[in-house]
Amino acid sequence: MTKKRVMFVVCAALLLAACNKDEVENGVPASAEPEEVEEVEVEELRYTMPFTGEKVAEESFLRPILATINNHPDARPQSGIAYADVVYEMLAEGDVTRLLALYQSQIPTTIGPIRSARSYFIDMAKGLDAFYIAHGYSPEAKAMLTSGVVDNVNGMAYDGTLFQRSNERKAPHNSYMPGENVTAAAEKVGASLLYQKKVSYSFYEEQDSVKIGKNANEVKMNYNNNGSFNSVYTYDVDKQTYTRTAANTVTVDHLTGESVELSNVLFFEMAHRVIDSEGRRDIDITSGGRAYVAQQGMLREVNWENRDGLLVAVEQDGSEVQLVAGQTWVHFVPTSPGLTSSVTYSE
Repeated sequence: MTKKRVMFVVCAALLLAACNKDEVENGVPASAEPEEVEEVEVEELRYTMPFTGEKVAEESFLRPILATINNHPDARPQSGIAYADVVYEMLAEGDVTRLLALYQSQIPTTIGPIRSARSYFIDMAKGLDAFYIAHGYSPEAKAMLTSGVVDNVNGMAYDGTLFQRSNERKAPHNSYMPGENVTAAAEKVGASLLYQKKVSYSFYEEQDSVKIGKNANEVKMNYNNNGSFNSVYTYDVDKQTYTRTAANTVTVDHLTGESVELSNVLFFEMAHRVIDSEGRRDIDITSGGRAYVAQQGMLREVNWENRDGLLVAVEQDGSEVQLVAGQTWVHFVPTSPGLTSSVTYSE
């Protein structure tokens, strides 16, 4: 670890310049010699976390952990979502959304409730080279997981061991992965937690301006008419972050009771299609399309692309949109009705 040694020196002669050269107040003799005080070591933050842009002293080699998080109202508040670098929200069956929480900066003490896999969840994990955590699967997802598309652990095989049930809630809203079990789970299935792909987002430097677009201190995402899975993002000027509400309730982390605070909210328009009688979907996460970016109380339209597995917002000139350091929430928005109808804002 590289450290900068910082010496704080107090020069007594300068402090006493306005006083008598021979003595100071209360008769204490003046000194022309500088007085040295305690030496303080300050760590140099040389590295940038790939998914949050936060500066750290030591480089992280932890492979991303991607977990399917239950977003049913009976599963709220969830545990560990405030610790995720990125949260992706998308439709599963019907009007119900699920979350994919990406952990790389830190792993919380508890993650969940964990829910079942879908094919496009696995595609996301593959693109990120993430270790994927789920409990259950659709028929398509089961085939992908069985064939080894991604390194994964599933609660169907480890219910009650690596995955723990909470007595506070009823199934299927009560399956959790203790953070300390993540490493054990990877070892159990023979997966490495060493990050080798090394994809990352692009971030603003502190001095750069991000006041681009239209004033939008409140941004609403509407997935359906009943409101259970609709959300509102409100910008806090003092904190320079967004708070989130879902179904008119502030989104908090069950572990801390504190609200989730976001630096970026992204909306990616994607083609959705229903593939079976249960209402399961397939979502096109590869073709790119229209996108909105909400940052520091501003909203603007850009595009999105899948670049080597990482879904990124891009400018009109093709350069990657820079994010504000901190946590990011990404919505997958169906092309029908589309961004214009699904995402609204007010100053």
